[in-house]
Amino acid sequence: MSPTPPRADLPDIAPAVQQEVARLAASPEIRSAFNWLRTQEPQLAQWQMEMARVPAPPFGEAARGAWLAERFREAGLDDVRIDDVGNVFGVHPGFAQAGFAQAGFPGSRAGQRYVALSAHLDTVFPANTPLNIRQQGSRLYGPGVSDNGAGVTAMLAIASLLRAVRLRHALPFVFIGNVGEEGEGDLRGMRHIFSTPRWKDSIAYSVVLDGAGADTIVAEALGSRRFEVIVRGPGGHSWSDFGAPNPIVILARAIDTFTAVPVPSVPKTTFNIGVIRGGTSVNSIPESASMKVDIRSTSMAEMERLEQNLRLALNRAVEDETLAAEMRSPVQKRPSGVSCEVVAIGNRPAGELSTGARILHVIRAVDAQLNNAAQVQRASTDANIPLSLGLEAVAIGGGGSGGGAHTLQEWFDSNGRELGLKRILLTLLALAGSGSDGESRKLGG
Repeated sequence: MSPTPPRADLPDIAPAVQQEVARLAASPEIRSAFNWLRTQEPQLAQWQMEMARVPAPPFGEAARGAWLAERFREAGLDDVRIDDVGNVFGVHPGFAQAGFAQAGFPGSRAGQRYVALSAHLDTVFPANTPLNIRQQGSRLYGPGVSDNGAGVTAMLAIASLLRAVRLRHALPFVFIGNVGEEGEGDLRGMRHIFSTPRWKDSIAYSVVLDGAGADTIVAEALGSRRFEVIVRGPGGHSWSDFGAPNPIVILARAIDTFTAVPVPSVPKTTFNIGVIRGGTSVNSIPESASMKVDIRSTSMAEMERLEQNLRLALNRAVEDETLAAEMRSPVQKRPSGVSCEVVAIGNRPAGELSTGARILHVIRAVDAQLNNAAQVQRASTDANIPLSLGLEAVAIGGGGSGGGAHTLQEWFDSNGRELGLKRILLTLLALAGSGSDGESRKLGG
């Protein structure tokens, strides 16, 4: 998640929302909850390291999903299940839902509205990456400890808190560990959730936990398009077949042309050539070569313009290399056999909250209550999917701080985690609506 600069056009927080958050924060139940959170860091660090040691490469999250489902059961969540693509669900009922069940209406799911708290399970690291997870004081080190170890751990903290401290809330919570956020996962977990009628039609608010920190509110979805470009040619020996078109040279020509295309700073637009492959040996003309291209913008029109320029650059490169090959070997005429394929491997939709959205007023009111400075920003996260559908969603951090994301040197520091957890809890309860006569109690104590 790489946020863009903050928005400066936000209206004042709605007074009624600010008053509701202040009332919540002052309640004895919330004070008990905050006290409970203060004692849990050893358990949270243990969960975070344990989870980070379970591989979760793109399209290979099953083992980590099974681990999370077991933690959900231990936290006392209802209806724990794993769906067809690997998303993990658990439900904590609200008092309205519980009332229906007690009245003898077990089928009360129809028309039920939920507040969703989610965190992605997957990492960017391939299956065979060494997962050397270690702790030094308040810091954890190793691949995935922050992104998204911090988010999943924060979600588990809230689920466990709801079992330890009785907090009344009207709407039920659905906890989701989703797959496919990173890279070529292309938000497949969230796409599946919001194409399923049960969830698409019943999740009223989505709070997405992504990484560490408590200083951002992602309320705008940064769009992106990703492509794999594959160039194929006849191949051959570097000496005897000299003159045959070279797919690597074609990619090089295309990259040179494409990267010269101007991009605006407003709306911010970027491109990246992230992976390039091809060839078998130094003395072989490759039969194929490929590259992966990432295009991002706050403007759908700019993404379309860059995609068009990428395709034009490739067509020109094929023509230029075919002509150059004929000039290199004019005597021996050989079939060029050059082809170029552009495959879409990612398409993250853009979207944004209206400035009057309730979820945005709630999270800003919570930050004001906690004296927490946070900025509303745009980024590419799981929240892209509900935001693109016109639903209310934000992405925030799980508290603490982190760095080195997507590297083997990734780290997470638990200092400040408590603030992040308080922020998440108050936001969920304010969105769900709370009872005024809740009773704080510790279970098993």
